[in-house]
Amino acid sequence: MAGLAESGSNPDVDLLYDINGLAKDAPHWLDRTVEFVGEYGLLLAMVLLIVWCWWGVRRRPGGAEEAASSIAALIWAPLAAGIAILVNVPIRGFVERPRPFLDHEGLEVLVSGKTDYSFVSDHATLTMAMAVGLFVAHRRFGLVGIGIALLEGFCRIFMGVHYPTDVVGGFALGTAVALLLSPVASMLLTPVLKAVDRSPRVGWVVRGRAARVGERDGFIPGARPEVAAEERDLAA
Repeated sequence: MAGLAESGSNPDVDLLYDINGLAKDAPHWLDRTVEFVGEYGLLLAMVLLIVWCWWGVRRRPGGAEEAASSIAALIWAPLAAGIAILVNVPIRGFVERPRPFLDHEGLEVLVSGKTDYSFVSDHATLTMAMAVGLFVAHRRFGLVGIGIALLEGFCRIFMGVHYPTDVVGGFALGTAVALLLSPVASMLLTPVLKAVDRSPRVGWVVRGRAARVGERDGFIPGARPEVAAEERDLAA
């Protein structure tokens, strides 16, 4: 992998220069904005998106089984991101690909102090793992999350700290971890959240008061209107 970076004639390096070249032509304030967004902002946005989805899901009328399964899927999203980062540790050590600005001149590097290896991108891995985990729980929120992850990948190249293949590798790693381990995570987390739902103190984590009132009033999960069901589009 490191050998690819030594040649300026391969598509990976060419695309790196094309995207990073936008930083040279951009005004200073835009570079500083992308620097903050790419380093911290989009990760925060992804976390807030998951919290927003959780807040809506826990208030949705439905039974304990469905609620626990949905919240388990949401909890899995950040857990998947953490596991993907751990998996990335040996990958980085094995590949040992230097940062692009160490092998190529003329790059506009917006973030200093990056001394670790480049492949694969932690930021791309984190955001895509959370996005795919969120997609498993809620399609519409998940699509927004995937959009955030793609923007994160673009920012990392724009900032001059990753090759495009670093970002693609991060997307692949995050997706693989989130999808392949999702059934196991659901099997382990759902029973725990059913127990939490029965607790008078922390049951609100799984279902809010409105959801419980709906159940007491005889709400049948499968009887809600088709349009409303599509809007929520929660994966069991």
